[in-house]
Amino acid sequence: MEIQGKIIRDLGETSGTSRAGNAWKKHEYVLETHDSYPKQICFHFFGDRADQYACNVGDEVTLSFDINSREFNGRWYTDIAGWKLEKGTTPDVAPAPAPAPYAAPAPAAAPVANDPFSAPQGNDDLPF
Repeated sequence: MEIQGKIIRDLGETSGTSRAGNAWKKHEYVLETHDSYPKQICFHFFGDRADQYACNVGDEVTLSFDINSREFNGRWYTDIAGWKLEKGTTPDVAPAPAPAPYAAPAPAAAPVANDPFSAPQGNDDLPF
């Protein structure tokens, strides 16, 4: 999957050693989309990609990613793992049009004589 947006936060790099004794690292970022209702998406690069796709806050990017979910102790966790990042792309989404200014409702027109849809004039004994 792909998504375009702007990097708004760099959450830093995390590293450690697995139970098998292998070193690992991941780098997390937050991307904000260019939709009419922008969404913020936290994603990460794992392993060698953490160094290969370094980016800065403010970069316009296109992110290719996979979504992975896993269960642990009866709860489900979802990760967005980036596998490719292209910098300097511009959004394809046109900016949302500005809302129309508020217009006051037009004043009611005076009733016209002999208009069957106007309010009754004089003594009318109908209840409606």
